Amino acid sequence: MLRAQGFSVTTARDADQLGRSDEEQLTVAVRAGSALLTHNRVDFERLHRLWLESGRDHAGIVIARRRLPADLVGRVGRLVARLAPEDFSNQLFYL
Repeated sequence: MLRAQGFSVTTARDADQLGRSDEEQLTVAVRAGSALLTHNRVDFERLHRLWLESGRDHAGIVIARRRLPADLVGRVGRLVARLAPEDFSNQLFYL
């Protein structure tokens, strides 16, 4: 649904990352210069903190509660509309 709304999206399946660790997922997103969207709040809050403490950068982590896909698309759209890409750098967002 995000792609249908014009968002650039790469899924774990697209990147051949299914079954990889959370840290590997974040590393792939960093290499692509992409923010990471996840439902996994606990693990990615921890990774965000650990990466910043160790001086590692990421392009943003967006944590979304599980909800209807159309609602998620709207929330992502509103977040992206109000921020420039550089505003995502090393930030943790909640939808």
